[in-house]
Amino acid sequence: MTLLPHPLVGGAFTSPVAPGTGWPDDPAAAGTPVARGADDVRRLAQDASLDELMARVSVCSACPRLVAWREDVAVAKRASFADQPYWGRPIPGWGDPEPSLLVVGLAPAANGGNRTGRIFTGDPSADWLFASLHRTGWATQPTSEHAGDGQRLVDARMVATVRCAPPENKPTPAERDACAPWIAAELVLLPTVRVIVALGAFGWDGAIRSLVAAGAPAPARKPKFGHGVELVLGGVTVVGCYHPSPHNTYTRRLTAEMTDAVFERARALTH
Repeated sequence: MTLLPHPLVGGAFTSPVAPGTGWPDDPAAAGTPVARGADDVRRLAQDASLDELMARVSVCSACPRLVAWREDVAVAKRASFADQPYWGRPIPGWGDPEPSLLVVGLAPAANGGNRTGRIFTGDPSADWLFASLHRTGWATQPTSEHAGDGQRLVDARMVATVRCAPPENKPTPAERDACAPWIAAELVLLPTVRVIVALGAFGWDGAIRSLVAAGAPAPARKPKFGHGVELVLGGVTVVGCYHPSPHNTYTRRLTAEMTDAVFERARALTH
């Protein structure tokens, strides 16, 4: 198997990256237990520290279609990244371990997070999102290019509802449900969260489902997703934000000012 250097830290890595081989921020070791199905996910999501939970997430193999897709992309690669190793594994949550803000998205991008090993990193959506997080004080740098680039979230954390890159950005309901215990368990381990910014309708639905699974009371009526829509569940305010996809940003359905306003609102709600 071909070994290639990480674009920032060098070394020599396979695509997908083997756990415990030195990739920046890799939480797993060679012996981290692997979920092989939905029952394993439910079992392994319980009774773990945050660090161990992230390790278990990062080696999950519960959904055969998603495993095949993420690994196929890691081998075939986009031509512009052909000289790089691809992470090619599930993406764990990332950021402050005691955040007041949690950003919830849909899933990693095939040539973004699936390549770089960090959620919302290495693609146009990431460029848009991190520029806003930096302007509003939640991130130390205006870009997030690759694991190992020195970027840091301040009092904030981000997760994907589904942890593997799905074909056409469309996980199936069964894949969503198989992955759900990971984010619910992570929320239980993040009692400091006061605001969730949900990116897109999938993130909105995933945030609400996960809060309820983590112990929040189910809403009597779930508001329809919309930009700036808010819902309070168990002391946590969920705020909707249009997804920073190129389609939304190029058409100005989502502007920089609109994005900043959501994260400024999150700041106000945490104080």
